[in-house]
Amino acid sequence: MKILLVYPEYPETFWSFKYALKFISKKASLPPLGLLTVAALLPKEWEKKLVDMTITALSDRDIKWADYVFISAMSIQKESVKKIITQCRRLGTKIVAGGPLFTSGYEDFEDDVDYFVLNEAEITLPQFLEDLKGEQLKHIYKSDQFPDIKKTPIPLWELVDINKYVTMCIQYSRGCPFNCDFCDVTFLFGHKMRLKTKDQILAELDSLYLQGWRGGVFIVDDNFIGNKRELKVEVLPAMINWMEERKYPFTFTTQASINLSDDEELMRLMIRARFDSVFVGIETPNEESLAECNKLQNKNRDLIACVKKIQNFGLIVNGGFIIGFDSDPPSIFESMIEFVQKSGIVSAMVGLLNAPRGTKLYQRLVKENRLLKEATGDNTDLSINFIPKMNYKVLIDGYKRVLNTIYSPKYYYERVLTLLKNIRPLQKKRYQFHLYYLTAFLKSIWHLGIIGKERIYYWKIFLWTLFRRPKLLPMAITYAVYGFHFRKIYRNY
Repeated sequence: MKILLVYPEYPETFWSFKYALKFISKKASLPPLGLLTVAALLPKEWEKKLVDMTITALSDRDIKWADYVFISAMSIQKESVKKIITQCRRLGTKIVAGGPLFTSGYEDFEDDVDYFVLNEAEITLPQFLEDLKGEQLKHIYKSDQFPDIKKTPIPLWELVDINKYVTMCIQYSRGCPFNCDFCDVTFLFGHKMRLKTKDQILAELDSLYLQGWRGGVFIVDDNFIGNKRELKVEVLPAMINWMEERKYPFTFTTQASINLSDDEELMRLMIRARFDSVFVGIETPNEESLAECNKLQNKNRDLIACVKKIQNFGLIVNGGFIIGFDSDPPSIFESMIEFVQKSGIVSAMVGLLNAPRGTKLYQRLVKENRLLKEATGDNTDLSINFIPKMNYKVLIDGYKRVLNTIYSPKYYYERVLTLLKNIRPLQKKRYQFHLYYLTAFLKSIWHLGIIGKERIYYWKIFLWTLFRRPKLLPMAITYAVYGFHFRKIYRNY
């Protein structure tokens, strides 16, 4: 068999880092981990080719070569998926589709896709392959079971050119112990935390190391600290030893809940393993809105103090925020701006509330007859897929005001300075130098320090860091470049 695995285009969004990537001459932030794992589940003797459309175009020749085209996608890639399907049907090549987009809404594509392999591939893909042998294929393969990911293979990294990407990625766990009503993670992966073993994680790190990778690794878990005990006793100590033996070839980033700030031992271990940042779902400074969406782990806390504590341990906090809850008061826009500024969260992803299919919020809005359409999955397109309690124009205008404020050069560089003052850099940190760091620095001087509208702020932060905290200069330049990207994304607001 010849299998073509296709990852659709990813539109220009907050997380695409499209404009920042140009500074370092990279094509995309991350490789398609899901498809690379699916490739490893296919028979070894089959020929496999991967086309990541964030890197390169999908040609008719690629499709004609294949017996089957496998597509995996998220909801934000829906428009690109439609084009891929049209191209495959024109050329008469069979399509096999899976991943979050199809698992939550395969009905939208039922007439155009030959076979759906839904839910988690470790269970449904073997069923498809068995039926393929016997030429008795079904249209839909799905399961209400959650697989043991201790049997998940190492992704087939040889299918991608790792030098095209900024960061590599691995997965340690699936599932989340929490129950936020706007989030579809538990719908897709369940509440129970399923974990890989420490040996699996080390084997995956080895595979990246042997491919020649030196740099950042994103552990893509929706909540990396969902099982703290296993992390502290088994996984992080093993990662620390592995990193020490190889002279620290990687740095790590991941996603975690705010209760990370409660566990100093865990933060110390993460720092020793060379984690340098975490993404945390803060959502809102409004207690009533946290209660409304069942974000109980964030309630009754001084959230800014929690963020600063994590920063003080040496971890940069990137934050997710949401506006549009029924409980949001008219003052939410100003309180959101104030919170973001005080926290020193430089990469603050403020989105409008949307209800993805399969979530409790989606179900409630259907009952209340307030659902308007399916969520786009885009954090930057000003879309909201339900009738909000707040006046729609007031909500949109207030949301735009938040973004225009926090990403204006004055406010943005103010946050960078707050972070630089608060973060505790790792002692004896070993930097992996790449030539593109130098070219990015020189490009930043030209685009931001000479011709950029923010040049006065750029030079202020540059000189402050150079003389006060010179070890943090790479971080300061990185965030200056991120700010350029964020302002481009929000330029039409």
